[in-house]
This record gives sequence, C-alpha cells and structure tokens, in this order.
Amino acid sequence: MPTNRLVHETSPYLLQHADNPVDWWPWSPEAFEEARRRGVPVLLSVGYSSCHWCHVMAGESFEDEGTAALMNEHFVNVKVDREERPDVDAVYMEAVQAATGQGGWPMTVFLTPDAEPFYFGTYFPPEPRHGMPSFPEVLEGVRAAYADRRGEVDEVAGRIVKDLGERSLAFGADGAPGEEDLAGALLGLTREYDARNGGFGGAPKFPPSMVLEFLLRHAARTGSEGALQMVTDTCEAMARGGIYDQLGGGFARYSVDGGWVVPHFEKMLYDNALLCRVYAHVWRATGSVLARRVALETADFMVRELRTGEGGFASALDADSEDGAGRHVEGAYYVWTPEQLREVLGEADAELAATYFGVTEEGTFEEGASVLQLPLDGGELADAARIASIRARLLAARGERHAPGRDDKVVAAWNGLAVAALAEAGAYFDRPDLVERATEAADLLVRVHLDDAARLARTSRDGKVGPNAGVLEDYADVAEGFLALASVTGEGAWLEFAGFLLDHVLVRFRGEGGSLYDTADDAEKLIRRPQDPTDNATPSGWTAAAGALLSYAAHTGSTAHREAAEGALGVVKALASRAPRHIGWGLAVAEAALDGPREVAVVGAPGDLAVTALHRTALLGTAPGMVVAVGAPDSDEFPLLAGRPAGAAYVCRRFVCAAPTGDVGVLGEQVGVRG
Repeated sequence: MPTNRLVHETSPYLLQHADNPVDWWPWSPEAFEEARRRGVPVLLSVGYSSCHWCHVMAGESFEDEGTAALMNEHFVNVKVDREERPDVDAVYMEAVQAATGQGGWPMTVFLTPDAEPFYFGTYFPPEPRHGMPSFPEVLEGVRAAYADRRGEVDEVAGRIVKDLGERSLAFGADGAPGEEDLAGALLGLTREYDARNGGFGGAPKFPPSMVLEFLLRHAARTGSEGALQMVTDTCEAMARGGIYDQLGGGFARYSVDGGWVVPHFEKMLYDNALLCRVYAHVWRATGSVLARRVALETADFMVRELRTGEGGFASALDADSEDGAGRHVEGAYYVWTPEQLREVLGEADAELAATYFGVTEEGTFEEGASVLQLPLDGGELADAARIASIRARLLAARGERHAPGRDDKVVAAWNGLAVAALAEAGAYFDRPDLVERATEAADLLVRVHLDDAARLARTSRDGKVGPNAGVLEDYADVAEGFLALASVTGEGAWLEFAGFLLDHVLVRFRGEGGSLYDTADDAEKLIRRPQDPTDNATPSGWTAAAGALLSYAAHTGSTAHREAAEGALGVVKALASRAPRHIGWGLAVAEAALDGPREVAVVGAPGDLAVTALHRTALLGTAPGMVVAVGAPDSDEFPLLAGRPAGAAYVCRRFVCAAPTGDVGVLGEQVGVRG
C-alpha cells in the first residue's frame, strides 16, 4: 500500500495516517513553502490516537480515494498530533472556539501559506447530515473562496490573527488569592455542584480532578465539612459508575451522561495519574476503604497496561476495538450482555453478577450491552470471595477479546503526573513496587527527555527522544513528579533535577506581571504565543508551574521561586470567584501558599526505625502542599536538614520551625494526620 510523508514520523497517531491516500505533510516550514509555491491553502487536521471521532473521520474521508483526490489537488494537507504539539493545537483551537463558540477533535482548520486561519470546523461528515455540510462540500467551498475571493480570504485571516494577538489576560490584584477569594471559589463551586450525582455541571461530565484537590486542601486547612463532602460523594459516584473500569481498574476520559453511567471509553494516562492521586489523598483524609481500593487499582492499571518497556508510561488506550462480529466499534472491549455473563460464569453467578454490576436485558449502552457499574454496595448480596472470583473470571474472559490499541509515546508532563501519583500511593499503602515504578519513569525522563542543558523534550517512543521541545506543562509537571519523589524517597537528586527544570521556567517562560507563557522564548514562532492559565484535562502549565515553584521554594528557601509562584497566582485571584471550575489547580496551589506551605524536616540516619516512623507520619499529613525532607543531619542534598540535630522532626514555615519532636503523635497533630 502506498505511503505518504507521515511514514517517517514517530507519533502513533501520525503513523495511523501514513497509508492514507491523502498526501499528508507533518507540521513543518516545508509544508507552508509548498503551499506558497503552489498557490493553495493549507488544510490543517489536528487529532490524537485515542480520539473516537478522529477515527471516524479518517475512515469516512481520509481513507476515501475520491475525497483524498480533492484534498491533494487543492490543498497542502498537514496532520498534527495534538499531544505532540500542544502549542499548535492551542493556538488554532483558540481561533476555532472564538469563531464558532465550540471546539473539539478532529479539528479542521484552513490556513493561508502564512499559517493564518480563515475557515474552521471540527468533524465533517462524508455527506450532509443534521444541518452540517459534507466534507467534500466544505473542500469545494474553501477552494472556490481561495481561488476567486483571495483578497477577502486574506482580509479575514488578517483580522483573526489581529484579534488573537490583541487578547490579553486580566491578572487581578497582585499576589496570591487570600482567605476571602478561596471562600468565594468554594461558594461558586457549591452553586455548580450536582448534589444528586456528584461532580459539577451536566453532561458530558468530566472527572474534576484539579477541583477535587482544591476542595481537599481547603477542607484540611479550614475544616470545611461541605468541601470534603463534595469530594467524597463525587469520588464514590465515579468509583461506582461506568466511567470506572470495575474489572481492571482505571478511569475512562469522561461520562457522556450526567450520572457517570456510560463513558467515552478511551483511557488517558493523565486522567488516571491525577485520579490515582486524588483517591490516595481522599484515603489520607478520611480512611475510606473504597478510596484506598480505587487508588491502588488505578495505580496497578497504569503499571499493567500503560507501562512501556523502557519504564515510562504510554499516553492512552483507544476507545474503539474490534467486536465479535469483526467491527471496529467504541466500547466493545468493556461492555457485557446477560448472555455473555452466562457464557463465562454459568447461570447462578451470572445472575449475581448482573445484579452486582447493573447488567440488564435492555442494556445501558448500545445493542443491549451494559457498562459495568456498582449500583449497590454488594455486601448484602454475596461474600467478598465470590465477588472476587466473578471479577477475576470476567477479567480473564475480557482478556481474550481484541484489546484497544495503545498510543505508546511517552509524554513528559503526563509521566511527571504519574511519577507523583505512584510515589505517593506507594508510600501511603506500603507498596515499594509502586515507588520503584515511579523512580524508573523518572529515570527515563532524565535519561531520554533531558539534554545536557536540562532542556526537556516533549515526547519519546521506544526509548528515542522525539523532535518537539517541551512546553511549560512538561517542565512544571515533571518538576512536580520529581519533588514528590524526593519527599517519598529522601533522594536529593530529584530535588536538584526539579531545580534545573524550574530555572528554565524562570528564565524562558515568564512574561510580565507574573504571567507565564506555554512555550519558551526561543520556541517556534506561531501566529500567537500560547498562554492559558485555565485547566483543561490536566492542570494548566501556568498553575502547575506555580505549584512546583512554591514547593521548591519551601524545600530550599528560595525567595526568587516563592515570588515567581505568588506572581503567577495573581490570575487565580482574578478567576477564583468567576470561574473556579476552570482554575482548580491554581486554587489548590493558593491553598498551599496560604497555609505556608508547611515544611517538615525529618532528621536521622536512613533505616532508623524511629526516623522511618516520623517520615511516614509526615507523608500522611494533610496540610496543603506540605513538603517533606528526610535524611542525615550532615546531608547537603536538602537545605531543610542543614544544622538540625538527628532523631527528631521539625515542622516549619519559611524555615522558621516549631520545637522539634520525636513523637509521631505530636508530629501528626502538627501536620494534620487523620485521627
């Protein structure tokens, strides 16, 4: 089968399109030079490997010879993996949303040879449908406009670029949000809270990971029972819903309904890393058995199904897979009918499983199939051993199905999130193997993604570094992972590596007035330098950087890092009451800043039982954003340890410490350990 230029790429998503009849180009100066030479526009198509509608449009249009011929004759066609080039995606998605009021993937944008956008869309069907034009109609319309009304097209493109360039962010008052701002954010979230189903807003409903972290920290700092209740109820609803894989652990991307019943089945590393950490923190705050189980199952899912041969973590599992009839459909790997339960379990256990997991004859998904849930407690239905046997047999039977595809590129930022989650879960639940997996992923990031100047690459695959520079979220989230690993392991090298990354943030990503850019000052110049402080599926690079800078300052006493963190939090102050759902991680960081954050130095020889007990107690503290250093008093790796006598723990704020204690009970009270 003939191939196009994408055959030379490393992105699994781009490689999926390497045998399309479309003459695809990767994003490159050469593609735009070709458009200029031919006098045609650029068709930019942006997606990612686990995107269901990206697969649909590919099958309907990009694999169709007639549609491909139209594209090849009249356009230079550029395909971008949004996960490899979040900067390109962000700039043009901003234009799409400004022009149409909505966005999504696949994103379809038509550009001049100067990369200026003039027509936008997302998915286009192969024939007119529900008021949407067909993709061939769109191609013909854009071709005609570019050929016959070029001056009008250039005017529109110039106006769009000018409008994007003039957009600015309101930073609000100087400094981090205060008590009043955070109380206002809590009030705003309470108004949007879904008291019936948990979570915020209606369908589609996404796991609100960053908001949950804010609420946990707010509850720890203020004692707010309402904030904690929103977290525990939401986490229980998600854990019992179809968005959570009741057999294999791990979370799907989002729920298409408001009750967490039917997921969009793709599983992303970033969701599972963030939610593993949230559930571990819920257990830390409440002792919830359910939260502990879900945190560990999610950690085990990441290790079992996303870990790569090099020790990193793959980006995603597809939503689609092949069903029993040979069709490639969404959710085929995960859903069950009563008949399928009977085939695996026999009549008696199938009846129990159907009740326990909410499988009905009508089904909750398509064609009479059901997504497994936990609608009932189950304790009154059967003993734990029987349920465990049922779950194990269903999981084994599911393993015989065609598994979803895996995007095995390693994204630096998301691996940083996984390092933090696995390190903490391993420490909390006495699972040293999880700490080892976190350390191996961190080693890969240093060995492969970090160059001699401590500059970070965005991706790698099969142990080979990718061509794209890291963006702000990569530097921030990897630093976050390294700082968590330093606190858990007592290995100061991770604190040092975090410092290298954050030095780049201070020098290469900062703007005026405390602002941060998503790309470095020497990155490829796009029509706009992307800059967004609001959360999406992950913490924004802006607020993630603020959090890592604050933690590093707490570890080292660095005034420069503290001031940079507080300056970056000015935008959180501006958005706290207006849009708290979209600035959750910034609010969580603001909680840490308001609390101190507290710094704990546990001083003593490694392996000493008393020191180990103090260290574990410190890690279990709920004080927002607290950092922990552990090691011998003569260690020069952690500034917090310097000059302090051994055999005690010191709880400090800005290096001003309370009286030392060797009593784990006293230390627990000082750092907010659950009673």
